[in-house]
Amino acid sequence: MEKFFWSDPLSHTAFPVAKPGYGVIGASAFATAIFAIIGLTALAFFGLVVTFFVCWFFRDPDRVIPSKEGAVVSPADGKVIIRDIVEDCPFMEGPCLKISIFMSIFNVHVNRIPYEGTISRVVYNPGKFFTANLDKASQDNEQNAIVLKTENDKKICFVQIAGLVARRIICGVQEGDSLSRGQRFGMICFGSRLDVYLPSDTKPKVFIGEKVKAGTSVLGYLK
Repeated sequence: MEKFFWSDPLSHTAFPVAKPGYGVIGASAFATAIFAIIGLTALAFFGLVVTFFVCWFFRDPDRVIPSKEGAVVSPADGKVIIRDIVEDCPFMEGPCLKISIFMSIFNVHVNRIPYEGTISRVVYNPGKFFTANLDKASQDNEQNAIVLKTENDKKICFVQIAGLVARRIICGVQEGDSLSRGQRFGMICFGSRLDVYLPSDTKPKVFIGEKVKAGTSVLGYLK
């Protein structure tokens, strides 16, 4: 039987919400209350719908993390749109296995660490906002790249990429942080993409078109 573990403390609520959503939810709820008080029924109803949607969008469910040796877990919920060997990566040397995950507006948007290790580099680049499932999004869109070094001196790079609607990348880690597989590290608001670069000899376990979940789905196994 495969074993699992919790990488973060368990939530104390039935419907956990990511902290970046608190302000948006509060503003939406406040506007809804004002509309209701002054008798703008239609706007109050619309505000209520928006408030519920924002709560749902910022949901942050607990996840159990597979503990199998060498397992690289998905950093994001979404659909695999690329799984290929690429000859170069701006943040790693030599050929890499690239796995790209497209996050629609309906996915959970909290991001998780794909493998245990120490953060060796964090690079933020402002950019454009093409649709995140296009190939040129990897080069041209606003993005935040994180390079992680494992205990066996292997490098993994995962890149948060803003999409057409997303304009806010949130990253809560910095160089020198030691993190666990599956641990929360940030999110991207309202539709986006994660590119993961792994050593070329990684054994992939996902296919193009497959749906994955952050922290739970295994992308591949390091050798």
